[in-house]
Amino acid sequence: MRVFITGGTGLIGSAVVSELISSGHSVTALARSDASAARAEAAGADVLRGGLSDLDVLRTGAQEADGVIHLAFANDFSSPEALAHAIDEEGTALATLGEVLIGSDHPLVTVSGTPYVPGRPSTEQDPLPTDGPVGGRSVSVGRALELADRGVRSSAIRLPRTVHNNGTGGFTGLLTQIARGTGVAGYPGDGTQRWPAVHALDAAVLFRLALENAPAGSAWHAVDDEGVAVRDMADVIGRRLGIPVESVPEETFGTLGPIFATDQPASSAHTRAVLGWEPTHPNLLDDLENIEA
Repeated sequence: MRVFITGGTGLIGSAVVSELISSGHSVTALARSDASAARAEAAGADVLRGGLSDLDVLRTGAQEADGVIHLAFANDFSSPEALAHAIDEEGTALATLGEVLIGSDHPLVTVSGTPYVPGRPSTEQDPLPTDGPVGGRSVSVGRALELADRGVRSSAIRLPRTVHNNGTGGFTGLLTQIARGTGVAGYPGDGTQRWPAVHALDAAVLFRLALENAPAGSAWHAVDDEGVAVRDMADVIGRRLGIPVESVPEETFGTLGPIFATDQPASSAHTRAVLGWEPTHPNLLDDLENIEA
């Protein structure tokens, strides 16, 4: 299958590109910079130059492909306004990709986060929240899944708050980054709130399985660790960096503070049973041992 991918040179995307190519697919990666283009080419992908705001480029990539995987996102959490702009940009890009694929029966695999459900781990059947700081992303994903009624084999991989590889990535990577800057491995509240997690190489396998086999309009959970206590993450971060571990105010984490403070475990039982996905790489706490002091 010829696959067009956005976000193909990041932590997750580079793993997806490698997984696709090693499984016999060919890949064209959207690349905004020379550095990104070089990384994609080194991985064995063809390159289409442009960014998420270059809608004509996105149309070309989707038209020339047998399937599309959308991963790109600006990840600008510096202010509510910057985050809103990133969400709007992604929503327009995803709608553009979907419009090209209408009537083709080609797969469109997009991405969201696992939802939060009070009192229990969320499942693939739970709806995505459309409110809160990143609710707009859920709206865009929902519209993509609705294209199942218009001849698009759309599916969504719901990623946990931390997708990691060699001790970096996701919300836990932000905890480490903030810890380096403040000299404290901080966690909000009492630290008992749990975050799900998955290794990037395991998540990449699920993206491939969805591309190849997922029914139209379906959602899947890329979850290995159902829920790891944030205090346990901070303990490893503090030990690896040689700094104290303490509870800190939510405001320490900026726009994402309320999300960081929420208990949000998630299950992948349905995904494993139906798609045959089984994680094989290190879990989060073991992978955090790779953090460099």
